[in-house]
Amino acid sequence: MTLRPVPTLAVIVVAAGSGTRLNGGAPKAFVGLDERSILHHALRGVFAAPPAQVVVVVPDSLRGDALTDARDAAGDRAELITVVAGGATRQESVAAGLSALWADVETVLVHDAARALTPPAVFDRVIGALEAGAAAVIPAVPVVDTIKRVDGGGRVVAAVDRSELAAAQTPQGFRRDVLEAALAAADADHTDDAALVAAAGHDVVTVEGDAVAFKITTVPDLERARALVGAAPSPAPAAVPPAAVPSPATVTPRVGLGTDVHGFGGEGVLWLAGLEWPGEAALSGHSDGDAVAHAIVDALLAAAGLGDIGTHFGTDRPEFAGAHAAAFLTHTLGLLGAAGWRVGNVSVQVQANRPRFAARRVEAERTLSAALGGAPVSVSATTTDGLGFTGRTEGVAAFATALIVPA
Repeated sequence: MTLRPVPTLAVIVVAAGSGTRLNGGAPKAFVGLDERSILHHALRGVFAAPPAQVVVVVPDSLRGDALTDARDAAGDRAELITVVAGGATRQESVAAGLSALWADVETVLVHDAARALTPPAVFDRVIGALEAGAAAVIPAVPVVDTIKRVDGGGRVVAAVDRSELAAAQTPQGFRRDVLEAALAAADADHTDDAALVAAAGHDVVTVEGDAVAFKITTVPDLERARALVGAAPSPAPAAVPPAAVPSPATVTPRVGLGTDVHGFGGEGVLWLAGLEWPGEAALSGHSDGDAVAHAIVDALLAAAGLGDIGTHFGTDRPEFAGAHAAAFLTHTLGLLGAAGWRVGNVSVQVQANRPRFAARRVEAERTLSAALGGAPVSVSATTTDGLGFTGRTEGVAAFATALIVPA
């Protein structure tokens, strides 16, 4: 028998949290996304990355369940798995994981099981930065929302320059000796491992994260994750007409058309194509008035025979008041999945004098595609040479075409 070399890389998967905000009836990592748990999906991403010792940190009472999930996700790498009991805090749990590392391990990634859909490419980028000599590395994504500093009474004190901000994700990578020393010297709890290492005086560098590596913390997060893996949120199956579910003989792709119009005059700033547009007038509507996202929703629902946007996102649904594109698109993705469909691709055209799309077209396409589970989305923009309400800069119109195929 040929023995595999002992890896010098380890991944500590932290899954010891209670998940009280998720209210899923079990510790967060053991709540189901489909027929598999959040932990199982997280481990699938870990085992798709380069070979490493994998240490799973869970509540002591669930070590057996965690080992079952880990072995199932590991395939032929099951010998790389170690399962240990976590502590009362994140730092204690990470310390428990470090104590279980093999002697040969030189670099460590610490990954939140709650970021269950993190693509293997993010792991590769973190590992690459460590191999290039960094002592500490985190994946990060730009902050797109407008950030305000508020006082204890909820009053806005100041705006925060988001060009200097980034949202940290996991896996966070470290030289083993750096992380162990930082933990040993810690005199306070930190929100993540990078903050702990930075407090010990080390530079932390960033690599590109991924929009789908979001943390599953609340019920809407769980619904979004379920939609992305093809499982509908729990209310969705009842909303799907039986006739919409394709029979085994129905294998032909379907095409749907959607359109939406919103006038300027809403409160706040403009949201369009899933992006915030600072300095532009807001569109009015029950949600954020994102005509592009709404046209895509109508096109997808039409293709699947599931009604229209008013059927599923009407004013009687307060949870969608003020909601942005991601909430609409991921919920629609869940409806399609429950009906036996997945998105092939989407094309959408915007008709408006403002905003100017050219500089942000690619960003809009990536944002919309991420919300649709990675399905390709193309965006184009045009004007009407001064004709009609869009020509008079009174609002925005969007027209979408969507292709869906049997799941």
